[in-house]
Amino acid sequence: MTDLLVEVLRSHMRTGTFIIHAFVAMPNHLHVLLTIPGTVSIEKAVQLIKGTFSYRAKKELGYSGEIWQRGFSDVRVTDEESFREHQAYIDNNPVKAGLVGSPLEYHGGSAYLKNLKRSASNRG
Repeated sequence: MTDLLVEVLRSHMRTGTFIIHAFVAMPNHLHVLLTIPGTVSIEKAVQLIKGTFSYRAKKELGYSGEIWQRGFSDVRVTDEESFREHQAYIDNNPVKAGLVGSPLEYHGGSAYLKNLKRSASNRG
């Protein structure tokens, strides 16, 4: 499920629907720090993430249950400091939940994936 969610987020990034700066897929919720273009509302962006993931989970994984709760919570980033605070909160969410000792250990988060990419580029 987590791999599929990461692929869904990447697919929306590739198509330019929005920019994802940080995310973490927790066992019972998702945090995403994203920038949306002026033509897309936050409601539409969330609908695209939830809808695409639900469709693909049912089709590709045979999942038949409910995946998402209704609605979502949004917080607006107001400046660079706010951006850094939100990114740190997202990255550290699995640590705070006691799932890992470091954000770099949590496979369902952007901190892990960014570190993996950095490591690969340093080797090559």
